[in-house]
Amino acid sequence: MAKIDVIMPQMGESIAEGTLSRWMKKVGDEVKRDEAIFEISTDKVDAEIPSPSAGTLAEILVQEGQTVAVQTVVARIETEKGAAASATAPTAPAPAAAAPASTATPPPAVRPAQTAPASAPAAPPPAQAPGATSSSPRSDESAEERLRRRSTPLVRKMAAEHNLDIAGIPGTGFAGRVTKNDVLGYLESPSASAPAAPAPAPARPGAPSAPGADPWPGDKVEPWSRIRKLTADHMVMSRRVSAHVSSYFDVDFTHITKVRAKQKQEYASRGVNLTYLAFIVKAVADNIRKHPIVNAAVSNDATIFRNEINIGIAVALDWGLIVPVIRHADELSLLGVARAINDLGERARTKKLNPDEVQRGTFTITNPGVFGGVIGFPIINQPQVAILGVGGISKQPAVITLPDGTDVIAIRTRGIISMTYDHRVVDGADADRFLADVKKTLESFPESAA
Repeated sequence: MAKIDVIMPQMGESIAEGTLSRWMKKVGDEVKRDEAIFEISTDKVDAEIPSPSAGTLAEILVQEGQTVAVQTVVARIETEKGAAASATAPTAPAPAAAAPASTATPPPAVRPAQTAPASAPAAPPPAQAPGATSSSPRSDESAEERLRRRSTPLVRKMAAEHNLDIAGIPGTGFAGRVTKNDVLGYLESPSASAPAAPAPAPARPGAPSAPGADPWPGDKVEPWSRIRKLTADHMVMSRRVSAHVSSYFDVDFTHITKVRAKQKQEYASRGVNLTYLAFIVKAVADNIRKHPIVNAAVSNDATIFRNEINIGIAVALDWGLIVPVIRHADELSLLGVARAINDLGERARTKKLNPDEVQRGTFTITNPGVFGGVIGFPIINQPQVAILGVGGISKQPAVITLPDGTDVIAIRTRGIISMTYDHRVVDGADADRFLADVKKTLESFPESAA
């Protein structure tokens, strides 16, 4: 018999640690090669990790809830003699094929404000400011120093924006690695103006300073999951960083309803569920190029206009929220957009997303309307500058003007789209012009494009 090490995989270049959130097997259980045996949670994505070999789970070395560095041995599998003596790091599951016809549109967030942090791609920092930490490795660095330097892109961006030296901030991550919360706590500390003498970060720097509630007899207390903690901190940070303003437009979806009814069966025959959301994503992607300010990011006192158009779709999960990203959405047909929504939503729910599929988003869409919400004003998904909320789409009475000028009341399919934007860089006129073009595209969507 031989034992094979199962290690904590590195789920992305900037990921230095992971939290083992759940064991799917227990000691003594038989496992098959590539069968999921545990789940991990990082600051980018939750994922199921497959077994590197068939055999029996002999030892569990890292318990649920523990956070350990990548390459840490978390378990050992006993195999038949002759099996490989050691295993390579399990990798993130490969992207699945397009979802089957029965796949429903990924359920978006009930509260669009709570977009998962996983989708929060960091804007690349500008030229290094004086005092900012360097990312260049030194030949004499220790392993701990290298790990500490490899903070997430978001942490490095925040440090650069505030002219901070990461090395001078107390880190609470593995081997003293500085986390986003550490930077937020340091910025809120009295000594933030003196980088040489940083103050220790509070226990939950991203949370409000108000005292927490006390449980009463009979109450149920449920500790926050890692993804819920990250979401909470990300939302508080976003409200503090950006000047949030919202606009909304009423859209007539009657024409889209007819186009969808004609094409839905054909799309289903290709294994794709054609939803209203697919039309909205397509309309947004096609209009962003004309309004680049809504596809931007802020870096210090400069605006970064993104060349790529990558649309994040907020997906509500039982354990939190996540925002998988449709890359180069402007280059996709309606069929391609619909297939991407189906596929990413299904794999988000089954924890099969790769880390790079929740990064580099440039604009986010959330759809509370699928639950019956009429309108919502979501919180911006940093470091983006705009997020679109889709309200419920339903039949409503409306005043219609006939070609001869006569006004009549008719039944139309209508819904509201809203957009929250960062007023530091996006003016109300910019937002309204963009929404007006999206509305026009939806109300006159060409049947040939479907």
